[in-house]
Amino acid sequence: MAENSTEDLPERITVLAKDFTPAAMEFHRRNMSEKGYRMEGQIVSRQFQMIEGMGAPTNLFEGTEYYAVTFVRKSAEG
Repeated sequence: MAENSTEDLPERITVLAKDFTPAAMEFHRRNMSEKGYRMEGQIVSRQFQMIEGMGAPTNLFEGTEYYAVTFVRKSAEG
């Protein structure tokens, strides 16, 4: 992946953290703005589930809630 090319970067990156502060600081720690990203939405604690086919969802991470922050590539916006 080219360091300065935003075309090679994913449109969205979601980071999970057990605590709020590390999730909130990740944008600055990784210089996401310089890489062409903005933060999408709020950083909130969530439970994650997986659905396969038409079956019932199952908990991921044994049902433990994690703080999620999603970064969106600015050029991916319409």
